[in-house]
Amino acid sequence: MVCPEYWQDGVDAAICEGIRLLGGIESIFGKEERILLKPNLLAKAEPDRAVTTHPTVFKAVGAYLREQGYEHLSYGDSPGNPLGGVARVAAGCGLKEPAEELEIPLGDFSQGQKVNFEQGQTEKEFIISKGILDCDGIVNICKMKTHQLERITGAAKNMFGAVYGVNKGAFHAKYTDADSFGAMIADLNNLVKARLHIMDGILAMEGNGPQSGTPVAMGLLLFSKDPIALDTVFCHLIGLNPELVPTNRYGQQYGVGTMDAEKIRVRTIQGDMTVEKVAKRYGKEDYDVYRGTEKATQIRLLKPIQSLLQKKPYILREKCIKCGICAESCPLEKKALEMSGYPKYAYKACIRCYCCQEMCPQKAIDVKVPLLARIMDRNWKI
Repeated sequence: MVCPEYWQDGVDAAICEGIRLLGGIESIFGKEERILLKPNLLAKAEPDRAVTTHPTVFKAVGAYLREQGYEHLSYGDSPGNPLGGVARVAAGCGLKEPAEELEIPLGDFSQGQKVNFEQGQTEKEFIISKGILDCDGIVNICKMKTHQLERITGAAKNMFGAVYGVNKGAFHAKYTDADSFGAMIADLNNLVKARLHIMDGILAMEGNGPQSGTPVAMGLLLFSKDPIALDTVFCHLIGLNPELVPTNRYGQQYGVGTMDAEKIRVRTIQGDMTVEKVAKRYGKEDYDVYRGTEKATQIRLLKPIQSLLQKKPYILREKCIKCGICAESCPLEKKALEMSGYPKYAYKACIRCYCCQEMCPQKAIDVKVPLLARIMDRNWKI
């Protein structure tokens, strides 16, 4: 749905029409079910930074469900660094006020429970937040953003917020490259199946995402019952090959959804369109996202010069306030950052999960692609 700005009446209308085009809300959820609204609450951030789900979109979804007679609603997410608790992060992102206005309580994301998942192809055990386990169905209200590890974060990656607290860091330590992490996310999406995915792309984020990038106007709201199809359309809109996104690739392989553009039809108020036509009409070819190709075998052949090809996070001293959140966010037991004045990286220990960059509140960490890697147009697996 085209939606150029966060004007509440306009967003309300777009949410209503988008869900109608999917077949209506009652084809997705029963009135008696407990429905959780799962926004992106990465960290406390002003809405105009495009870090988190915009409160106008969140309010529109909640108000629509209330108007349709859905009484058993809750909301929540497990932020990457929930200082002061989830409620404080929600307040800092502007979601607490509309939630209270609509009488939508915060779910319990203060504790988790181990869930065995024998069907998992990569991961067979997750610690899931109680707020997720307490609901019958989920509306995944994700954000259109770039991501240093997975290239983009959209519908599939947003479900990582179902994992309870510090266990998110443990998964980064366990799955240290983009492929294995993406495979784990695919298993998670098969375990915790959101039925409706709504992507806030009115104001998206490009560049150094998912927290330190640049807001960019896309003017779109995307809706789907299939998170991989939704993320695939996102990729086409920004000129990124969907196969380069591990969450897409493993999401299709593991049966979460499809990234085959030939099998995806995009419903609009003007009628059905192909993904190609939608990208041509509404896309942004100069969207700042890494589009380099990747070859798994090449890294073994060039292992002696691997350090010259790896992406590296680095500190922007002019922005750093020495708060130490980057070091706290490192999932390794022996941290890859030392706090002696400005943070200092131990690159030999760094697993390139970019949790430090993701959680920095000052946009003081960027990621550089070495010149040799740029010349060879390779995104080496790290």
